[in-house]
Amino acid sequence: MIISFEDFKKVEMSVGTVIEAKKFPEAKKPAYQLTIDFGEKGIKNSSAQITKLYKIEQLIGKQIIAVTNFPSKQIANFKSECLVLGIVGKDNEVVLLQPERKVSNGDAIA
Repeated sequence: MIISFEDFKKVEMSVGTVIEAKKFPEAKKPAYQLTIDFGEKGIKNSSAQITKLYKIEQLIGKQIIAVTNFPSKQIANFKSECLVLGIVGKDNEVVLLQPERKVSNGDAIA
């Protein structure tokens, strides 16, 4: 499917820093519950299926890229407020998208 540049501009992608990560045993697929600081855009929660390549300790302080203007989604007993972006490998392992150097939380992806 081809989309217009105008459609693409509607997707808000921002940089945030993971400030909390914990196991999410209630999720149907292995996932973590993340709390992410997006600076002036606020703090949002996300359920992220990134357990194959990342340990909780590695995630705290890590900057990530997420879509921040999707509606909230209830996942088990948790409200996910943004979509953490990653590359899905051949074995369904997810490699997080992240800036190659430190930037300000809330910075937009262009």
